[in-house]
Amino acid sequence: MAAKTIYQLLINEEDARACRDIPDSACTKVPKNFMVVLFSQILLSLGDSLTSPKTVLTWLMTVVGAPPAMVALLVPIRESGSMLPQLAIGAWVRRYAIRKTFWITGSIIQGSCVLAMAFAVSHLRGAAAGSAIIGLLILFSLGRGLCSVAMKDVQGKTVPKGQRGQLIGIAGTVSGVLTLLVSFWLVAQEPNILWVYLVLLIVAGLLWFSAAALFSQVQEKPGETDGGVNALQQAWQNLSLLKTDLHFRQFVICRALLLGSALVTPFLVLLAQQQHNTGQTLGWFLASASLASAISTFIWGKAADRSSRNVIIIAAGLALLGCGLLVVLHMMLQEVALVVYLLLFLLLSIGHAGVRVGRKTYLLDMASGNKRTDYVSVSNSVIGVLLLIVGAVSSAIAWWSLLAVLWFFFATSLAGLLYAFKLLDVSNAS
Repeated sequence: MAAKTIYQLLINEEDARACRDIPDSACTKVPKNFMVVLFSQILLSLGDSLTSPKTVLTWLMTVVGAPPAMVALLVPIRESGSMLPQLAIGAWVRRYAIRKTFWITGSIIQGSCVLAMAFAVSHLRGAAAGSAIIGLLILFSLGRGLCSVAMKDVQGKTVPKGQRGQLIGIAGTVSGVLTLLVSFWLVAQEPNILWVYLVLLIVAGLLWFSAAALFSQVQEKPGETDGGVNALQQAWQNLSLLKTDLHFRQFVICRALLLGSALVTPFLVLLAQQQHNTGQTLGWFLASASLASAISTFIWGKAADRSSRNVIIIAAGLALLGCGLLVVLHMMLQEVALVVYLLLFLLLSIGHAGVRVGRKTYLLDMASGNKRTDYVSVSNSVIGVLLLIVGAVSSAIAWWSLLAVLWFFFATSLAGLLYAFKLLDVSNAS
């Protein structure tokens, strides 16, 4: 009863009565499932923030004396490592009628890897510590990819259309507020002391285990299965969706062009670190990221349920503005105040949060059943490959000129914004 009351408070009355795009037999379970998925996502998002490769893991690698070349691998490994295997993972997962078990398994894998990182950095230094972190991050990414495929399918079966964006938005806002509190604590600490990171890693690991236990309470109805199809064979066949499905292909192209909304921020942090290498810099950037999540994702989620396409367009515009301002500042000023970097980071984080909420809701609303699983696995695997390519290209450009890489992301963001107008509005489709 408590879950139903909170659910009705969070979801407006008209949406709470709706039961779009899920089986009729699952309608009575919506309030409980909504709350279970919501709190699981909050725990997961908080764990992600406390182990962010852009901030926390980067500083941790510096503290343990890992080589800079290893630091450069963190973001590509975490992001692409969770996406690349999804083509095969998706074909494997779709053979099972109940899929929440895969999310639980993925969450346990992530929690175990994070706790193992804490153990490794407490005993190792230098390249050995860096290698341990990277090796565990690869395994962590596989668990993350398993969660990604399973979550979208389970959420699509348990949360009605018109409420999915709100769920993503509420989870992002709450986890953002909690991360903001942690970041204020971090500002008061000395980030070069190892025990600070051990606390963050241990807490994050326990969050993933708690999320796994909570998610086991989801009441999921059996879904479609394909029988004994070979996973890799099915994965190869699923790639044909990029050729045969126009709207899906347009979505993947748009998503690829908007990769800059995430990849440009490490370069912003690098510029800020070069000019403002103080002990509290990490805390302030973590605070800025969490503030962006807290103030924007709920709004993005509500808007995405009306039109995820429009959210992608608006968020892409904000990301483009942030890239443009960063280019102008880098061209015109020798030194930029830390508060300006933080405000730009905030703007880019808000834009990226909108892109993420918009594309997640868009993909959920595009299809149902196994087709949704195929969409998720194919798009994430393709984006994983492109992420490695774009990361390599941007790194090569940055080696030549940091200004050139900023122009590169400005150009891709502009192309992504223009391409977003081609997307079909799927949120209002029946």
